[in-house]
Amino acid sequence: MANHKSAEKRIRQTERRTEVNRARVSRIRSFVKKVESAIEAGDKAVAAEAFKSAQPEMMRGVSKGVLHQNTVSRKLSRLSARIKAL
Repeated sequence: MANHKSAEKRIRQTERRTEVNRARVSRIRSFVKKVESAIEAGDKAVAAEAFKSAQPEMMRGVSKGVLHQNTVSRKLSRLSARIKAL
């Protein structure tokens, strides 16, 4: 347990940041699931539209530091390729 005032503050800040980051990652996953479900349904137009809305959300995750740039680039590339293959 923390003994210093600054350490106690860091604990509070960490809890808050963890909550925000988990919410952000969860939101990103939801956007990606919408794209994947449209791909599974075989609907190219809906998949492309869902992809357009998922892309900025994923990049926002990179800028906020919850996901790595290469991870997001890889996922976007693979989703894009699957949409083009429809």
